[in-house]
Amino acid sequence: MATEPEPPGPVRHIPPAQATRSIAAAQPLRAASGTATGRIGAAVSRGLPTRTGDSTPDWLEPAMAANGIGSFDWDIRHDVLEADPRACAILGLALDRYDRSSAAFLAMLHPEDAPVVRRRVERAVTELGQCGAYYRTLFPSGELHAVRFRGRVLADAFGRPSRMVGFVWDATVELHKRERAGELAALREERSRFIKEAARALAEAVTVRDVARVFTELPLPGLPPDGLVLASMEAGRLAILGASGYREEDVALYDRSPLAPAHPLAEAVRNRTPVFIGSGAEYRERYPEAWDWARGTGRSAWAFLPLVASGRTIGVCVVSFDDDRELDTDERTLLSTLGGLVAQSLARARLHDAEHELAAGLQRVMLPRTVPAVPGVTTAVRYLAAGSGLQIGGDWYDVVPLPGGHVGLVIGDVQGHDVHAAGIMGQLRIALRAYAAEGHPPAAVMARASRFLADLDTDHFATCTYAEVNVDYGVVYAVRAGHLDPVVRRADGSAALVPVAGGLPLGISPDEEYRVTRFSLDPGETVVLCTDGLVEARGMDLDTGFERLCRAISGRLPGIDEAAREPLEDLADRIASQAADSSEREDDIALLLLRWDGPAGGLAAQQLRRRIGQADLARIAELRGELRDALRRWGVPDLIDTAELLSSELVTNAIRHTDRDAMFTARLYREPGSGARLRVEVEDESDLWPTRRTPGEQASSGRGLMLVEALADGWGVEPRGSGKRMWFELSVDAETDQAAQAAQAARAAGGPSD
Repeated sequence: MATEPEPPGPVRHIPPAQATRSIAAAQPLRAASGTATGRIGAAVSRGLPTRTGDSTPDWLEPAMAANGIGSFDWDIRHDVLEADPRACAILGLALDRYDRSSAAFLAMLHPEDAPVVRRRVERAVTELGQCGAYYRTLFPSGELHAVRFRGRVLADAFGRPSRMVGFVWDATVELHKRERAGELAALREERSRFIKEAARALAEAVTVRDVARVFTELPLPGLPPDGLVLASMEAGRLAILGASGYREEDVALYDRSPLAPAHPLAEAVRNRTPVFIGSGAEYRERYPEAWDWARGTGRSAWAFLPLVASGRTIGVCVVSFDDDRELDTDERTLLSTLGGLVAQSLARARLHDAEHELAAGLQRVMLPRTVPAVPGVTTAVRYLAAGSGLQIGGDWYDVVPLPGGHVGLVIGDVQGHDVHAAGIMGQLRIALRAYAAEGHPPAAVMARASRFLADLDTDHFATCTYAEVNVDYGVVYAVRAGHLDPVVRRADGSAALVPVAGGLPLGISPDEEYRVTRFSLDPGETVVLCTDGLVEARGMDLDTGFERLCRAISGRLPGIDEAAREPLEDLADRIASQAADSSEREDDIALLLLRWDGPAGGLAAQQLRRRIGQADLARIAELRGELRDALRRWGVPDLIDTAELLSSELVTNAIRHTDRDAMFTARLYREPGSGARLRVEVEDESDLWPTRRTPGEQASSGRGLMLVEALADGWGVEPRGSGKRMWFELSVDAETDQAAQAAQAARAAGGPSD
């Protein structure tokens, strides 16, 4: 016996013309109510008792009629198919349009089903057995129907296949059920895929804003919503995070407002279970006090989903529809699952935002809010957090106004990229700022900061560069503790690395001594300090990073009077933009720029004042270098050698023979019609008056006043309220001074000079 096949695949509708293409115009099919039923009855009633002597049971016809079953009789030898009226109706046969051949019958079937039916029938004929099949047929009206049949092949007296008799019944309802089942299966598959994609999208959402964006853009399969709202619960109030499909004024009514107890949202939050409302009438009946707002939104069905995470309701989301909609079990399960995904994503995003807000607040506290304005210089700073993590670390910058018209620049990086590193950075920044503000020289500031960090006993170290800038003369004294060298942008637009003598990072060796490197700036030149995050990254070594930084710094910048914005800010943006767009940065970036503007006209101030510590003999060498730069800038280079020698003698005497600091002052005077006059003064707080001595040939000291008397145009000692003032003067004739001033003006203007 042939096994009944499963229904074919998806239904494909066939045009009537195609279905009847192979049917030849012939004798109409004849409905044989008695003959076919009689033969079938004889076949099925063998061995069964009958109420009459007829071979057909009297109950067969009523049973077939009651169940909508028709019969057929196919004369195999003559290929003539006969069917009763019910079979013709089930098959959709018009008696005046089809012949009675098997070919015409097969032509009516769906092209995918006809070969299956043919094979089953041929096998039954060959085996003199039974067959059955499920097939689709197209009615003349164009409707697609489904039919099931069961037939048996009968043999003649010689055992040859003679005819097939059987039953047919309508299976169109079953077809529709199967089609609906296929649609439901496809919808379930689509919803399963949607849940996976929604879970992935929500897992990738980092911030609360990202979660709101993903939720309000979700396309729910099978039940596209007309409105979506996502809100969080904050101190018993709703905070709208995102919405789509609603007017702003409707959403604004609920933003930051307490949740009314009679609202369905309140019930969902209270019970931690979704609330589904299928129509406006149901809403009005269940929640009459909240109906006025719901009526104004134009919606007719709602799903209020509580967002529960870690046993606590953290928010709600609302899915609404324009028409009445009774959600079935699958749809409610889909929405409930979506609510769970959104809740977990929102909880994670809120924690992320809180952590980053804490980190950002801590970073803002650690770094200076504003950079102090210092006359004669312009500064710009930038801080870029790493592309991942808490966006907080140990990088810092600082600008410290110093006594005597100087300014200190600090750039540093504490080991690590966490809150601990940030805390150490804050302590170290305050300590270093205090040491610098007390007036200690750069080497002493760095050494004390290193001892301070070592005393904290944190197992952390820090790299740092500290530069003290003499604002009057553009002289920079830089100290480096394991950090990067500064880069200087020159007046011609070029940029180059300035090597600075380095020492160990802070905190490694408390007794480390640091050396000072001195370099000068011309008016308009800029010194750039940065941390390693700007010039070093995965796939980029330090040399390549510095080359890229120099390229960013080089090039023309608009003049201060040409641009609406400070050019130094544009330069800072240009440098920072190289790394700002990269989300793969593994380190923070601190950036500090200082441009030495100089006094009006681009010429250095013609006065130099410096305090020399009583035990700071190394400061004398720095003072000599500053004096040389000052005299060169003032246009009196002929006085450099003499002034340097005599100043060194006076300062050395002051700090060797007293127990207090000394104050050095150099001024250049120019009067109309006369040359230049340099006056140098050294003040101390000792009442001991200097004595001129006559040392022997082998004496190693005692010649200071002799040199002053011999080389200076004038000198003397003056008492002051507490201590004394020693001074000397050097002069330049008018002709020489005028030539020097002309050359100086040409250099300041950028033109040629002799």
